[in-house]
Amino acid sequence: MSDKVYTPLHPPKETVKLAVPELKAPQIKMQEKIQEHFTKVGYTLPGIDENGNLMEEEKFWLSYECQLRYLRATKWKVDDAIKRLESTLKWRREFGLYAHMTPEHLEPEAVTGKEILFGYDVHGRPGFYMIPSRQNTTEATRQIEFAVWMLERCIDLMDEGVESLDLLINFADKAKNPSMSTSRTVLSILQNHYPERLGKALVINVPYLVNMFFKIITPFIDPVTVQKLKFNPDVVKDGIFAEDQVMKDSWGGNQDFEYVHEKYWPVLVDLCKTRKAKWVENWKQMGGTIGIRESDYKSGKSELPASTETATDSME
Repeated sequence: MSDKVYTPLHPPKETVKLAVPELKAPQIKMQEKIQEHFTKVGYTLPGIDENGNLMEEEKFWLSYECQLRYLRATKWKVDDAIKRLESTLKWRREFGLYAHMTPEHLEPEAVTGKEILFGYDVHGRPGFYMIPSRQNTTEATRQIEFAVWMLERCIDLMDEGVESLDLLINFADKAKNPSMSTSRTVLSILQNHYPERLGKALVINVPYLVNMFFKIITPFIDPVTVQKLKFNPDVVKDGIFAEDQVMKDSWGGNQDFEYVHEKYWPVLVDLCKTRKAKWVENWKQMGGTIGIRESDYKSGKSELPASTETATDSME
């Protein structure tokens, strides 16, 4: 009987919850101002030539926790947070997240398993593996789209109370480094449109040239993000992952994972689609409005949206 694993793992039953600092009164007011801005009568997204009304997908995205993520990223400056939220809303439309970036369009990028979602760390954060040596395409645009699509699926795999992910990058086997232009584009997208989403960036088998590559791009990375980078960690001994939640090959876990596209890809696509559909249905039952808490629609609690109650929770 084979012990091989070919599909994503389920979240662990028990995780160590990250500390959740209680919001101070001024911070509560800041979130309420953002909520008021996006829910005022007649609001339309600025800079949109055609329909500036928020779509259902955009209202779902503008959760209570999302607003707090942008507030924290802008050091609790309301106007800056609103500008960044609106910038991301426009970017998500222009980038094609709601229509263009389908599993069918991006599947050619996935066939070698160069990017894999597998396992969860001790805090319940999904693991996002990148294996540059398995690069199989040359079109930079679709490569970037695929990375973003996988990041979105990683978010689909976040359970209640989890808002960030771990990147696990393995540069073994003569990794094919992305171009400086592609790297800067991906970094820009992550920093501008996915604030507060990176838990840790774990990098192993770093050869000299790749080490120099990281030194070159470090000035373009936010200082907070740089602090999350760890080179050549032992993820199990360091207590980042439990042994049964990490790959055996190169990472020291006990999961003998093998990427077989026909076995992995349809399971991942269906799993993420099912989870997201359930959350959206819960969100609709709770009113389908801006500011509903992710923790509520993920748990299925029937509570009022944040716009009709006092918001007091936060998340790292």
